[in-house]
Amino acid sequence: MPKSSPAHASIRFAHPLLAQLPDETLRRLHIYANLLEKWQKSLNLVGPSTLADMWVRHFADSLQVSNAVPEARRWLDFGSGAGFPGLVTAIKYAGNAEARVHLIESDRRKCAFLQTVIRETSAPAILHCGRLETILPAFDEPIDAVSARALAPMDVLLSHAKKFIENGATGVFSKGKQFESELTDSLTAGKYFITTMQSQTCATARLVLVQRSES
Repeated sequence: MPKSSPAHASIRFAHPLLAQLPDETLRRLHIYANLLEKWQKSLNLVGPSTLADMWVRHFADSLQVSNAVPEARRWLDFGSGAGFPGLVTAIKYAGNAEARVHLIESDRRKCAFLQTVIRETSAPAILHCGRLETILPAFDEPIDAVSARALAPMDVLLSHAKKFIENGATGVFSKGKQFESELTDSLTAGKYFITTMQSQTCATARLVLVQRSES
């Protein structure tokens, strides 16, 4: 078995979520990271202060989303932006015949970036360049899970994700320290089964998991 490259070894020490990734996954993520640094010079893809710590702030942070629903292979990612978490999910499952990650992004410049990363990494991702309100009504692909990071309040996210969750998908939404204020009675009273998970990359953040209520 070939040894890991020095670059791969150093990345594995950055965070436990990166430690067990196969070399091929790390190779694809390195391509992604290099493209992110290149495009960031002309397009504000991520907060400039997060670029130096991208492997934890963006890649590891995204990996925990797919880890939260380990059986899911068909994902729908709202407001993909620079590709977090949806494109990382796709790269994680590259080579898996069942994997398909749909990315929805309205900014055409970011769409160009996402399409470049998809091409260069051979990620099993399908890009939909347009607004959620335009794309989702006609979207009828089978979906196991829906993701979004720092996109909108919970009520807005659930209004977009409603039909997928009602059909059995799990919503996995990355939220900051004010997440509890978004879990209103109208969201939690019987319609959805909502649980939270502590973020593995930020002490004040949570993953909010939403499933249809069986009651």
